[in-house]
Parts: sequence; C-alpha cells; structure tokens
Amino acid sequence: MGTKDIEISRKKPIYPVIPSLQKYLHVYQRDEKLPLTYHDLLSFDETVPVLDKTGKDTLWETPLYPSSEIERIHSGLKIIYAILKASGNIRIVEHKYIDRIDYCTFGNTHPFRIRIVNRLNDVYDYFYVKQTDASRIYGLELEHILSPNQVNYIVDRKTLIEEHTAGIPGDVFANWHFDKSDYNPIRIAKEFVKFNERCLITLLGDMRSYNFVMQITPDFDDFQFRIRSIDFDQQFYEGNIKIYLPQYFKDNYPYVRLGIDNLTEQSVLQYQQEERSSIVHRARSERHRIAALRDASANDQISTPEKMAELRQNLAEHFKDKNYYKCKSMTDLVELNVKNVIRQIKL
Repeated sequence: MGTKDIEISRKKPIYPVIPSLQKYLHVYQRDEKLPLTYHDLLSFDETVPVLDKTGKDTLWETPLYPSSEIERIHSGLKIIYAILKASGNIRIVEHKYIDRIDYCTFGNTHPFRIRIVNRLNDVYDYFYVKQTDASRIYGLELEHILSPNQVNYIVDRKTLIEEHTAGIPGDVFANWHFDKSDYNPIRIAKEFVKFNERCLITLLGDMRSYNFVMQITPDFDDFQFRIRSIDFDQQFYEGNIKIYLPQYFKDNYPYVRLGIDNLTEQSVLQYQQEERSSIVHRARSERHRIAALRDASANDQISTPEKMAELRQNLAEHFKDKNYYKCKSMTDLVELNVKNVIRQIKL
C-alpha cells in the first residue's frame, strides 16, 4: 500500500433529490415534515470562531441570532431532535435545551452542529442540520445497507438532518492513541483494511482520517475497533479510483504504516475476504432495499460524463473486468462491484 496526495474537486455541486429518490425516502420512512429548515438557520447576524481547548481554530463558528428569533429556532430544533430520536414524541425533550449552535463553512454542505443538553443531568448529544445533497443520501443509504453501521437521518426537501456519529476523529486517534500499550495494533490495522475494502466496493470517496472516526469497544480480553465514515459528500462522484481507496491518502499514512508493520500479505487478503463476505451477507438480507435504491438512482446524474468514463475505465483495469465498460452510470458501477463480490464468494 502507498500514500500520496490526491486531487479532489472542492466545488462539487449539490445535487437535488429527484422524484424517484423522494419516493424511496418516503417508502423507507426517511422523509419528514420539519418545523425548521436549513435556510432558517442562516438568519444569523454574525458569527464568532469556535476554538478548541488549546486555542486552535476548529473551522466552526457560533452564529449570533436576533433575540426575536432565538426562541423559535430553539423550539424548532428540539422538535427536530424528537423526530430524529423518538418518532416525534416530544416528551423526550421536555427537560432538554439547546446549548449551542455551530456553523461550518468548510465542506460542501456547510452544516450546522446542534448541541442539546438534558438539564436534569447535564448529559448532552449532537445532531446536524445540512443542505440536502442526493450524493450524500446515496452514501448514507449504502452505509446503512452494506456496512455494519446503522445510520439515522431524515430529509425535508432541501434540509437534511443527521444523527451524530460518536467516536474519536481518525486523525486525532492516529496522533494520540497509536502508542497506547493496551491497544492491539493488529486489530487497528485489520479494521483499516476492512474499511479500505468497503469504501472501494461502495465507492465512498475522500476518506481521509478527519472524515472518519474510530469507535472503541472494550471486550473481555481486548479492545475492538471500528472505523465509521462521517462524510458522504464524495459518494461516487470522482473519476480517480484512488479517491475510493483510503490507503492512498497521505493523511492516512499512520494507518498504512501500521498495516505494513503488523500484517502479512496473507492476512490482508484474509481480512479483505472477511469484509466481502460480510457485504454479501448484508446484500442478501437487504436485497429488496438495494434493488429499490438502485431503481431510485438509476437515472440520477450525480457526476459528470467525464468522471463517470474515467472511473469506469479505472475499475475495469483494477479488477481486470471488461464488464465495467458496459456500465452507463455510477449506480451501474456500484451494482457491478456488489455483484462481483457475490460471485467471488460463491466460487
């Protein structure tokens, strides 16, 4: 495995939800009527930067809203949280308040991060308000269907609400936790290999270390690790295949180095096979939902013809499979990826 800097489109367009995708969202209960929109949260007068504990700029800002708007915005956000977490049962927010709203201009969807706190015990939670982007929705759905992770989100026209994914940011984990004596480096390297394989099959791009988190679960004799994406903006958009392989990003070199130092070629192949088997199992159990998502996205143009042609050629060469040249959309490429994995497992 090697690493180097890869060029990624910084001005990727935000793609609207087409009617077939809207129908899919309704069938699978992802659409809701919300009391507040993304546009409503843009009504702030000014912002102040959010600094971390060391005084470093986090690239997030705290919006300052007119006093006449604060009660309406906070009330709406509490109802949204109730919809996201409890199907609209507002009893769960009776003792909660909105502690802060943060805004990020870094990234495609310019998200708002909402911190909500239980006043009875000071336990807090986060959720996000973003601009709806069809690319991101497809990524969230593929993550929910084909990964070991459940994803919770809701959509109301141009507003997307996402549940917070807890975990240690991948770059922070690499810088501060690799040297912990009670963390097994083989388990961490194994998880990165599986994550790398899953990203390529589902065509989830731009998984640099700050776009995923590491979740750590104590087991009875060791720690278990799981990498989870927190960014789906680059879902099958770019043409360069390396963008869908986290191993090629220089930001991920600590993880690549860990694999080189602790894994053999045979063990890497074994972990890749394990991940493919898991994907096949999920694909079979969710075959109707996958078919519905395929149909919903079949005619959606969520990339450029040039990028589509480039990725099609890259995949054909990478897998040595001419069938990729028959694909006419990004959806076709993902579908062929999954079908090929199923065929491999049957052999």
